[in-house]
Amino acid sequence: MIDVYAWRTTNGLRATIAMAECGLPHRVIPIDVGAGANRAADYLRVNPSAQIPAIVDPDGPGGQPLVLAQSGAIVLYACQKSGRHIPSDSADYFCAMQWCMQAASDIAGTGAAMNQVENVAPEKVPSTIELFHKRFLRYFGIAEKQLQGRDYLAGSASFADFMLYPNYALRRNALPASDFPALAAWGDRMAARAGVQEGMRLYTER
Repeated sequence: MIDVYAWRTTNGLRATIAMAECGLPHRVIPIDVGAGANRAADYLRVNPSAQIPAIVDPDGPGGQPLVLAQSGAIVLYACQKSGRHIPSDSADYFCAMQWCMQAASDIAGTGAAMNQVENVAPEKVPSTIELFHKRFLRYFGIAEKQLQGRDYLAGSASFADFMLYPNYALRRNALPASDFPALAAWGDRMAARAGVQEGMRLYTER
């Protein structure tokens, strides 16, 4: 049984979605970052960086316990451990890897910046908000083009989709279907998956 320490953030939901999609026995341990639970002594022993998500797998590689942080590493670990959702075609694999990295860096970073300037900063600066909003739309415009004529980002559903979906789902209202039809269809397709529904419970059942 893998312990998954997560919260209802894009990073946390990536981990819970991947675990559910890969069919790995796990339990989700909510870490309320807003309440400071990520800085509690018990959690710092799991992840000294105080970030979520993190996992503890008592049956890791070689049968040894594994503690792992960072959403991208956890998503890839779940897929490799289960042998699922890793493209067998080399071109699809590297396409999925590209989108995995894009989601973990450019898109996640922009989403975090948007949250900061919209909800956290004591002073709202319209020009700064507009800057990050345009950047966010540009990145998802690239995803829209990638998804035209495709069901998923790289062939069948893969770790790339699990990485990107929470960023889309939590900002779906900013991405109208009229402007992003392929992205919206992909979002509906992802939302209909049983594993995604299970992984999103931390967010939807609150």
